[in-house]
Amino acid sequence: MKILQICHRLPYPSTDGGNIVMMNMALALAEAGHEVHQFSLNTNKHHVDPATIPAELKTKINFHYVSIDTGITISGALKNLLTKGSYNVERFFSKEAEAALTKILSGNNFDIVQLETLFATPYIDCIRKNSKAKIVLRAHNVEHIIWQRLSSQETNFFKKFYLEFLASRMKTYELNVLGLIDALVPITKVDEKIFLSFSYNKPLLTLPMSLDIKEYIFNESEKTQLCLFHLGSMDWMPNVEGVNWFLNNCWQKIHRLFPDLLLFLAGRSFPEEIKNRNLSNVICEDKIEDAFDYMRTKQIMIVPLLSGSGMRVKIIQGLALGKTIVSTTIGAEGIPVENGKNILIADTQEEFISTIQRCLEDLEWCKKIGLEGRKFVEENYSNESVAGKLGQFYEQLN
Repeated sequence: MKILQICHRLPYPSTDGGNIVMMNMALALAEAGHEVHQFSLNTNKHHVDPATIPAELKTKINFHYVSIDTGITISGALKNLLTKGSYNVERFFSKEAEAALTKILSGNNFDIVQLETLFATPYIDCIRKNSKAKIVLRAHNVEHIIWQRLSSQETNFFKKFYLEFLASRMKTYELNVLGLIDALVPITKVDEKIFLSFSYNKPLLTLPMSLDIKEYIFNESEKTQLCLFHLGSMDWMPNVEGVNWFLNNCWQKIHRLFPDLLLFLAGRSFPEEIKNRNLSNVICEDKIEDAFDYMRTKQIMIVPLLSGSGMRVKIIQGLALGKTIVSTTIGAEGIPVENGKNILIADTQEEFISTIQRCLEDLEWCKKIGLEGRKFVEENYSNESVAGKLGQFYEQLN
């Protein structure tokens, strides 16, 4: 089949969750024998020099991209208050990108156009006008749920009001999109249930992200540092919210129990206000060049998410590397793990502290949880399995 994947940012290098989800799927489809084209919005926020894309990668995927400024402006935000659209999504549309996409669609006979996230959907009209391909939305999250959860955690009246406003606009837009696509591919059963609750009745396949397991070299006998770590993009509000909650509610008590324990925090766009707190035994780093090496040397991964939706890619990566993961229920949402077997779930301050305490006092048990996590990923998240199921689904649409 001939497939066009439209991405809301150029997913290279594949170092964060969103990029990994998009690029791994493109590669998995290509390796399954499909002709894959990738059209990306090369945004100012996540701008990539196309010359840095390896030649080997270009032999597998046909890359197309256009630069676009998606920055938030005061005028744009104010204008949105007077209209019915979702400014969060509308920022990803430009006439230049539409013209470039029109040229690609007119010059190719695609079977499927796969929209990666809601932020690629402003181009649905363009696709309909220039192609007979089936339009599929690959939903990484239920976007409006993220904003609803953020608003529920906010205590400032004005911020809470604005977050509720954004959530309402996003929900209206998201529900409208469901009527414009031909098929839907959520990545978690939790999200599938939400979409079905909105009376979505078109073709649907729930399919998780995939990994090339061969890249996740795991040595059971390798020694790792008994420490805590968190790795995630810090330009995503739920990650900042979760890290701040952990630091404010858990870390000082854990530090008093284990004064030599280190906590490593890292991620793109790391907030200066967290660095400037200079908390004892907390090491803050910005963007990590090699996430594998960063994670491989540490044992206990914390995911204290209080909001968000979809699947946390870093959890899947951590499981693949045999890490012991302590996550909130929301953090592990959509991943069919089993608390106490291949992951540890903690939703309160007391649960986080007691769970981490047991990990540090019972190393054999701690590492056993990580070993079970590795087995879980091997059985459920391989590229070959996921691409095969998606290819069969696409064949049925045509």
